Amino acid sequence: MLSVVHSLPGRTRFHLKSSFSPTMIEYFIRLLPCVSSVTYTQETGNVLIHHDPTLSLHTLKKSLRRLCVKKKEEQIRPFSWKKLIPVAACAALFLANWYIQRRQFSSVVKNIGHWAAVITSVSTSLGVIKDGIMSLKNRKANANTLTAASIFASLYIGNPGSALVITMMSTISEWLTEYTSEKTKEYIHSVLELDTTYAWRVNEQGIEEKVAIDQVQVGDTVVVFTGEKIPIDGIVSQGHGIVDESSITGEYMPKEIGEAQQVYGGSILQNGQLIVLVEKVGDDTATSRIIKLLEEAQEKRAPIQNTADNLAEKMVPFSFGLAILTFFLTRNVNRAMNMLVIDFICGIKLSTATALYASIGKAANKGAVVKGSNHIEEMARLETIILDKTGTITEGTPLVQQVISCEGYKQEEVIRLAATAEKNSSHPIADAIVRLAGEWKVEIPARDENAKVDTIIGKGISTFLHGKQVVVGSLRFMNELKINMDYFVQKLEKDESVIYVAYDNTLVGVISIFDRIRSGMHRAVHELRYQGIHDIIMLTGDKQTVARDMARRLRLNWYHAEVLPEDKAKYVKQYRRNSTVMMVGDGINDAPALAHANIGVTMGRKRTDIACEASDIIITSDNPKVLPELVGLSKKTMNIIKQNFIATFLINGGAILLGALGIISPIAGAAIHNAATIGVVLNSARILWIGGERCETQILHPA
Repeated sequence: MLSVVHSLPGRTRFHLKSSFSPTMIEYFIRLLPCVSSVTYTQETGNVLIHHDPTLSLHTLKKSLRRLCVKKKEEQIRPFSWKKLIPVAACAALFLANWYIQRRQFSSVVKNIGHWAAVITSVSTSLGVIKDGIMSLKNRKANANTLTAASIFASLYIGNPGSALVITMMSTISEWLTEYTSEKTKEYIHSVLELDTTYAWRVNEQGIEEKVAIDQVQVGDTVVVFTGEKIPIDGIVSQGHGIVDESSITGEYMPKEIGEAQQVYGGSILQNGQLIVLVEKVGDDTATSRIIKLLEEAQEKRAPIQNTADNLAEKMVPFSFGLAILTFFLTRNVNRAMNMLVIDFICGIKLSTATALYASIGKAANKGAVVKGSNHIEEMARLETIILDKTGTITEGTPLVQQVISCEGYKQEEVIRLAATAEKNSSHPIADAIVRLAGEWKVEIPARDENAKVDTIIGKGISTFLHGKQVVVGSLRFMNELKINMDYFVQKLEKDESVIYVAYDNTLVGVISIFDRIRSGMHRAVHELRYQGIHDIIMLTGDKQTVARDMARRLRLNWYHAEVLPEDKAKYVKQYRRNSTVMMVGDGINDAPALAHANIGVTMGRKRTDIACEASDIIITSDNPKVLPELVGLSKKTMNIIKQNFIATFLINGGAILLGALGIISPIAGAAIHNAATIGVVLNSARILWIGGERCETQILHPA
């Protein structure tokens, strides 16, 4: 199967399912004329090709077709324990040949045992040998080149047992790496696949008809029944149900869904029946966007991974040179062989890649999409976290706490005027005002014909009713418009988060707004401290008194109040001069700040697409405790990688020294080297099973 995912002059991404190994795919494509680099991602089946802009897409596709899978059963290559058969074969032949050579058998039987071991060692390592030889043609020797050389050297000196051990142990380490990769994919399987092929679409006669998912369009109405996977993103127009959104948000507690609430493709309706107005289909759904992000994450490598790969590449000629030098000095083939069978490459490369990919998978399991392993490494160095208030620290669903009227107006009239300006706004405060108007059964009049609604971000909104201007906004906005203000109202600034309502250039009332602190935010801040984050700062457009009270309740280090959207990026850049900064937000006005931070995080179900594009990490749930879990995961991952580096160099370095002195044989050297590789890969794999470190210290004086 071959399809074009994305194409630009000189850069094309294909979706390619092939029976060849990733190394072979990259090798074959690099042989094509005008191709400069190739990266194949086995987890997603995508191959990114950088090539000469003059190379046509048609020519490129034609050249790639020979790599495509021919049989349907070959398209899916699930992990299988059968891959350990070569290990069993090598172990059996090693023991059998060892027994035969040490007993009183005839020379014929001993020769049969010897050649059986030779044939088994070569046949079970053909893939490694081919890759090692092909890398030489490309003038870039790799770990398989060393392995192939050590196998042939073992056979040359008449020691097929050593070749069998090398093959057996290297196969186990590769199998373990693949097993870890498959286990990681199990964590994100439900995120990576929306396998619904149909939908129950309501036709013009109001009858449900079963249609292919690609026939559903935005604006259609679909019905979802109990037990079905929701095939699209949309808004519930009728019905109630219990929905499992764990594949999208990482939260395993089912959620009760009713009218006017959002549902996402890939989530499962556990109980009830929903009629949904389709908003997004196909590649635009939340699931599809997450798929793309996880695919792109494979290409964004952490600096430490590049360091590991570069170091590993430099160690290949070093190992060959060491082998030649050892043979020149000792004239002992066995000692020289030890330099080939013991290397630092496998342990460094396999364990680093395994740790970073496992970390991304573990994060996805927690409900966070990390756009690249480079963000895992940077998050481990985090020193400062900046939190946007509305929608991040708070629930982002403001409530009207109090309505104060003046100039002879009633409370209902204040709400009626405010709702006239706010009813078409998507701002959370507008929702609170319109919702209260509905609760009070206040009829909202239509604004004047041809009257525009002017929104000044961070200040307020205005329109016209009966030929007079209606203004709703902050004190700063009212002062700029020279609205007549009463002194007793200004005193509210000291205690309340308020919105002013003016009509015909006169203040008619004040609406006090309250936004609850998000559940779990106190604990999240406390655990971030425990993870070593000492500077936690809040940005808000609210007044000084409100911001100060919020900062005190959460025990934040500092806050910046009355911040305009364009100023948020300025504060981020200011803090970034002296520390590694994470910015957490959810709205359009947070996007510049998210982009300027070392790590931008978008959090919550109400996050905007623009904020998601600007961020490096997307937390799909409303649970703030995912933040300290991610920081802890990143620190744990980098500690494990450092442990692997140290263990690989100490163990293999010691084995090389012992081999050079002739204290250990090539078989023992191969066993030590591959056992070390297996050990560090296992150490990386445990990221999948470790729990987040939690601090159980009591939080004093919770708000």
